[in-house]
Order: sequence, then structure tokens, then C-alpha cells
Amino acid sequence: MTTPPLRILLLGGTSEALALARALEGDRRYAAVYSVAGRTRDPRLPVLACRCGGFGGVEGLIEYLRAERIELLVDATHPFAVRMSTHAVEASRRAGVPLLALRRPAWTPGPADRWVQVADIAAACVALGPAPRRVFLTTGHTDLAAFCAAPQHRYLIRTVEPPTVRPPHCTCLTQRGPFDLEQERALLREHRIEILVTKNSGGAATAPKLAAARECGVTVIVVERPRLPSADQEVGDVPAALDWLADHCARSRPTDLGV
Repeated sequence: MTTPPLRILLLGGTSEALALARALEGDRRYAAVYSVAGRTRDPRLPVLACRCGGFGGVEGLIEYLRAERIELLVDATHPFAVRMSTHAVEASRRAGVPLLALRRPAWTPGPADRWVQVADIAAACVALGPAPRRVFLTTGHTDLAAFCAAPQHRYLIRTVEPPTVRPPHCTCLTQRGPFDLEQERALLREHRIEILVTKNSGGAATAPKLAAARECGVTVIVVERPRLPSADQEVGDVPAALDWLADHCARSRPTDLGV
């Protein structure tokens, strides 16, 4: 008798989530659905079953898990996606579906870095100070409204989606990474950036901007991560997630499918 594949719901939207999803493509041990929030108009998607949009809160997620007979929930959302991660933990517990969280490590400053670490976006805005500065904002298009309270600065804003609300005196770049060190260094110098504002997202895809800031002597205001609820199992990278999935699959069913 052929063992059915492990039914997985993968909550994505990050580079790690996409890499994990692509590693599952064609692997007959798994039947994965890749889910994104739908905030990006043209998201990068794997060759898997995909869904776009919210679930309707915890109750909606529980209903989906049960209706689709999901056996494993994987949370690989952004480190600042507090609501979705919280919903995933609660839905996992109530539906009796194990939860694996792929949470990449945060960035940490080195000796030559000029970091100012703050608790949230509002604090980042205050940390810019009263004197006009040239500021590079890389916090995403949903967090720009706070900087309208500091109109004295000249802003360079980089987002994947065009912002609907933005501070005055700004230049907007609609670009999708990753960006390499040479690109980031050139951008900082071209716009004579004095301060970079970023969330502590972690990961390699956007880390070159920090290296460029270090080289150029640019101050970096870093919004620290929110506290996330604990999952059943947490890993820090895609290889560790794949290893855990393989072990979980082997323990939960006979391995007669092959790869």
C-alpha cells in the first residue's frame, strides 16, 4: 500500500520560505501548499499549490487546517509578522497540528558598526533627531506614515510596492532585492546618505546594506524584533528545516515513497 504524502501548509513570504518551498518541489514525500499574505502584487511563487490572502484570523486558519487535512504547519513568515505567527501557534495548538517555525537569526553589530537600536518604528523616527539629515528608509511600505512626523529630513525610500503614504521630501525606489554590496555602497554614496533605518530582519538577502553602511560610516537605526510566541519546534535556516521535515516524515509514516 502506497503511503500518502505528508500534507503541509507553509506560511511564506520570505526568501527562506521560498527556498524551502522550492526544495519541496517534486519530493513525493510531501504535499505542500505555499501561502502568502497577498500584500505584494507579484509575489515570487514556487511550483507548488499556492494560495494568496488571509485566513480570517485564528478560527479561519483552524478551519483551513481541518478542511484540507493538514498534518504539519510551517511558519516561515517575516520575523516582524507577529499577528500571523501568533495565529499559527494558537491554531496549531487548538487543531492538534504540529508547528515548525523557521526563524532566521537576527543581525548583530560588529565593532565597526554604528548602530542605534530602538524598540519600534516610532522610536526610530525620534532617533533621527531634530536636525535635517539624509535618511535611507528600508522598513517597508506599511511603516512610512510614522516618518511624516519628521518632515525636516530628506528621505530615500526603497520598497517592493509603491507607498501610498510617504513623508515629504522623499525619493522613492520601487525595487526588489537581493542587492549586493557594490550596489548598496553606490546607492549610499550617490544619495549622500547619513542614516540608514532598517528592521532587524536578519538573513543574507538584505545584509549587504549593513556592510555598505559600515564601510561608508553611515549610522544605522535598527528596529529590534518583536517577541514571538514559541512554536513546537524552531530552526534557523532552510537546511535545518529540511532535516527536521525528513525526520518528522520518517517518524510519522513509512518511507516507501522515495524522493
